[in-house]
Amino acid sequence: MKRLLQIEFIKLWNNRASKVLIISYFVLLTSIALVAAIKFDIGPVKFHLADQGIFNFPYIWHFNTFITAFFKLFLAIVIVSMMSNEYSNKTIKQNLIDGLSKKEFILSKFLTVISFSIISTLFVFVVSLILGIIYSDFNELSIIFTDLEFLLAFFVKLMGFFSFCLFLGILVKRSAFALGFLILWQILEGIVRGIIRWKLFDSDTTDAIMGFFPLQSMFNLIGEPFTRLGAVQSMASQIGEKFELDYHMHWYQILIVLTWTAIFIYCSYIILKKRDL
Repeated sequence: MKRLLQIEFIKLWNNRASKVLIISYFVLLTSIALVAAIKFDIGPVKFHLADQGIFNFPYIWHFNTFITAFFKLFLAIVIVSMMSNEYSNKTIKQNLIDGLSKKEFILSKFLTVISFSIISTLFVFVVSLILGIIYSDFNELSIIFTDLEFLLAFFVKLMGFFSFCLFLGILVKRSAFALGFLILWQILEGIVRGIIRWKLFDSDTTDAIMGFFPLQSMFNLIGEPFTRLGAVQSMASQIGEKFELDYHMHWYQILIVLTWTAIFIYCSYIILKKRDL
């Protein structure tokens, strides 16, 4: 496995575009810290975003994993480009000639997906921990390490999404078309949601059905954190509203995404196995 990972990282690091995208991705993950510097001083109105509780433990785990998950598109480009380069540069054929089996080839790509997911999760953990220690009003160990389930959800979400991108890269061969297909699939899920809601079921039933679709199931792992914020809850109570939402991850949501991950990797292997290279 170590040998397979070394091969993949050498390929990625020797590709200038991939190197730039990977570095940009981790710079953006770090940029979440810049949110702490946002201040508005307009006459008597003074607003400091860090004072609103977004970096309080344990809320920070929820907020940071939700926000940073949107940056995954940078690595999505890297993954589909990685497969496109394999075909255009004919390195995939050379790897197979050199003795790498098709199963080992897919395993090497999946190990890259897992590596990206683990490194991203550890990166978000470290950045969040530092920000929380600096800005959080609560620094007891029992509070700091509450809600770490959001990091698990973040890891599974990335792994599932990157596996989907890997599958599209193998299926379509061209990175631009693979990314286009990804956008098209997102639109398709939205259309299906609209049809189901309009013609068949109520909102709750529609949400439950859509939870089995790949992209929606990944999104569901980390719900929006904004209505959980104390300031938002306070404003809502002043106008007679109350948010009673379930913000936490459930085991069946993890299972659905892991199932899709297995399907994408297996289908990638089947396509590669049957394709004439």
